[in-house]
Amino acid sequence: MKRRILLVAAVLILILIAGFLALAPGMVERDMNVVVRGPMPEVSQHSVALHKSLQIADLHADTLMWKRSLLSETDQGQVDLKRLEAGNVALQVFSSVTKTPKDQNYDANGADTDNITLLAVAQLQPMRTWTSLLQRSLWHAEKLQRAEQKAKGRLRILRDGADVASLLEDRTRGARVTGALLSIEGLQNLEGKAENLDVLYDAGFRMAGLAHFFDNELTGSMHGLQKGGLTPLGRHVVAEMERKGMIVDIAHASHAAVAEILEMATRPVVSSHGGVQATCKVNRNLTDDEIRGVARTGGIVGIGYWDSAVCDTSPAAIAHAIAHVRDLVGIRHVGLGSDFDGAVTTRFDTSQLAAITQALVDRGFTNDEIRAVMGGNVMRLLAGGLVPQPN
Repeated sequence: MKRRILLVAAVLILILIAGFLALAPGMVERDMNVVVRGPMPEVSQHSVALHKSLQIADLHADTLMWKRSLLSETDQGQVDLKRLEAGNVALQVFSSVTKTPKDQNYDANGADTDNITLLAVAQLQPMRTWTSLLQRSLWHAEKLQRAEQKAKGRLRILRDGADVASLLEDRTRGARVTGALLSIEGLQNLEGKAENLDVLYDAGFRMAGLAHFFDNELTGSMHGLQKGGLTPLGRHVVAEMERKGMIVDIAHASHAAVAEILEMATRPVVSSHGGVQATCKVNRNLTDDEIRGVARTGGIVGIGYWDSAVCDTSPAAIAHAIAHVRDLVGIRHVGLGSDFDGAVTTRFDTSQLAAITQALVDRGFTNDEIRAVMGGNVMRLLAGGLVPQPN
C-alpha cells in the first residue's frame, strides 16, 4: 500500500512538472512581449498604397529565443511569418540572445547570473544548450532553418549580397517570400575563442553585436559594471567580421567601445535597435557624435519602437527619432530596428507597420525618403556588406 501511494505521488509530481514545462514558457513570454494598444494614426488610402509598394526591413527581433514557431498562427508575441506578411516585411533580422543577467537594467549589470539557462531548460531545448552559449546560438540557427524548410518558399534565409538581390527581384515579381538574416546579441557566445566566429558564420550568422547587457571577453557593455572599451580579442574579432562580410552592430556596446569600433571600421556599421539621446535621453541611446560616426562608416541607425528607445510607444515618436537622424546625417543612415519579441512593450506588432508609414507621411517625409527608411537603406547596406573581403 505504501509503495502504491509513493508511486501515485511520483506520477502526480511528474504530471505537474510536465504541465509546468508545457505552460510556463508561454506564460513568461506573454508577460514580456506585450502589445498595449493605444492611439494610432488613421492610415490613409495613399499611405496604404505606398506601404504595399515598400521593401520593408527590420534590423532586430528576438523571436528565436522563444519556444513558439515562426510558422504558428497566434497572437502571442510580436512577430511570426503570418504577421510579417501582413505587415509587408521583406526582410527580418533575427537575433540570437544567449545570456541575460538577473534584475536586468540599463545602468549596471554583472555577468555572474543568467536568465536564459532556466528558459532553455523550461523550453526543453537540447541539453547541449543548457550549459553552452555557443550551442544556444546554433540551436537558434537550427530553428530558423527548420522554419525555412517547412515554410514552402515563404521564408528564405539570406547569407550574402546575391541573396538580398534575388529576394528583392522575386518580391518585385510578386513572389510571396520574406527574407530572414541571422544575427547575434552579444558575442559572449564565442566563449572566449575567436575561432568560434567561424562556427557561427558556417551556421549562417551574418551580423553580430559585441556586447549585450554585461561586459564580456570582447568589450564593455553600455550596461556593464566597468563599461570599458575593446579588448585585444574584441579588436581581432571586429577585423575578422569585416573580413568575412559580417555586419558589425554597436547596439549595447559601451560608449568607449562604440568610439573604438567606429574608429577602426573599414566597412559600414549598424546600430541595430535603439534610439537617440536627442529625442529620448536614456543611457541606452546614441549621442549625436555617435550617430555621425555611424554615418561616416556608411552605416545605419535602427530606431526601436519601445518606450526607452523613443520615450513613447507611438508611431509619431518613432518618426520623431527617425527625423532627427535624417536631419543630422541624411536619410541614407536611418532605418527600422523594432526589438520585437525582445521583452519589450510596444503599441503594435509587425502586422501593423503601415502606422509607421503614416507617421512618416504626417511628418512630411517624401515617398523616396519613406522607401529609404522603411527598408531601402538596410537592403543597400546588406547587398554590399555581406561580401567577404578578398584575401
